[in-house]
Amino acid sequence: MKNKRAILWFRNDLRLHDNEALLDAIKHAEELIPVFVFDERVFLSKTSFGFPKTGKYRTKFLIESIHALKKTLQELGSDLIVRIGKSEDIIAELAKEFKSSWVFCNRERTHEEVLVQDSLEKMLWEIGQEVRYSRGKMLYYTADLPFPISHCPDTFSVFRKEVEKITPVRAPLAKPEFHLSSLPDNAIPGEIPSLSDFGFEDFTVERGLNLKGGEDEALKELKYFIWESNLVKSYKKTRNGMLGRDFSSKLSLYLSTGCLSPKYLYHELKAYEEQHGSNESTYWLFFELLWRDFFRLMGKKYQNRIFQKNGIKQMPLRGKTEDMVLFNAWAKGKTGVPLVDANMRELNETGFMSNRGRQIVASFLINNLSLNWQLGAEYFESLLIDYDPCSNYGNWNYLAGVGNDPHENRVFNMSFQFKKYDPEGEFVKYWLPELADVPAKYIADLPNLDEDSLAKLDLTLGKSYPKPITRQFV
Repeated sequence: MKNKRAILWFRNDLRLHDNEALLDAIKHAEELIPVFVFDERVFLSKTSFGFPKTGKYRTKFLIESIHALKKTLQELGSDLIVRIGKSEDIIAELAKEFKSSWVFCNRERTHEEVLVQDSLEKMLWEIGQEVRYSRGKMLYYTADLPFPISHCPDTFSVFRKEVEKITPVRAPLAKPEFHLSSLPDNAIPGEIPSLSDFGFEDFTVERGLNLKGGEDEALKELKYFIWESNLVKSYKKTRNGMLGRDFSSKLSLYLSTGCLSPKYLYHELKAYEEQHGSNESTYWLFFELLWRDFFRLMGKKYQNRIFQKNGIKQMPLRGKTEDMVLFNAWAKGKTGVPLVDANMRELNETGFMSNRGRQIVASFLINNLSLNWQLGAEYFESLLIDYDPCSNYGNWNYLAGVGNDPHENRVFNMSFQFKKYDPEGEFVKYWLPELADVPAKYIADLPNLDEDSLAKLDLTLGKSYPKPITRQFV
């Protein structure tokens, strides 16, 4: 016999396609009450170094995603209850008010989210209800992996060899095509908050990437990248680009918020390969999904250690400071190193940075400025639209030498990076217009040019462009 009512708690799964919690709730309940909570600890608090925990770019993207989710639910005859507060308190209050039997949701594994889950479970037990968890973040089901989480390989290459050839990716679950139950008569959906509710002024992105949130937007972007443009066919060659829309898929924005299912993406990729053939580039998109799962598994295996200064290796870091003068120059894009500054200014103006750019600026902060990597990780957490705790902190662990990188002292040469990935200076000049008239061959080594060379370029460092904050250019 079905239970009368169930609450469906949307978290980082802002979609109806391939949503196991949604289908499980439909299966067991006659009435469904969808809920999303803008958790005040996520949207109104600060990180340990004082950055907004969720900055304006991700906040706007998530608000757009919630509007889209609400619209889709309304089209199916239901609606979305939206609240601001502490998730466990609000969900428990709604469960008590509507006398539901279960709360269905997708399980999270990182520390802060687990605390919320544990607290909610305790509150629900006290009123005779329980949480039913599903999976929604990963490409693979952990039950299908050839090892328990505690024995997951610590290096990606070993993980990939053990998984990709033998572990199947399950088919994505279908989006409901039938009508859902309406909300109870006494239910008040509530208003979706605006940016001002979280202390931000409304804004528009004038330059760079400007994508909207939501499931339909995610599916549209996937269709464009794979089917309409054929960009997936050359992805391996273009993925290290930094300027423009088409060098990479931009699907990370939708995967991180759960507007797009990784399983759905995988099966679309396989459908494309069946029609057009596979190559290194189509494989590389799958390769990136593997990395995403790997970092998720490292988060499950090592839990809070991915956030700690000594990382999953628990290696003491010597000589790393928290010099805020150096950090602020890095964060504002005023280091005097053009490739670093251009990437940081893009992040500050759009909430996005390319994968290549993230590696470059992280290496510079860690190795050239000798700063604590956690400063950079928290700054990314605040600003990136596609922030995901496991991927973000996993990558920073990796580059800081306290994570999964089997190589020691992975240091990027900034001049080499510029010459290889922005040889004409197009990206740098786009984000640093003050260098628009400087020939690309000088931009690469700008921090090391002598005064005579700078004079010939009609450039005075410290005026139109910052002086380099360090001479440690490797």
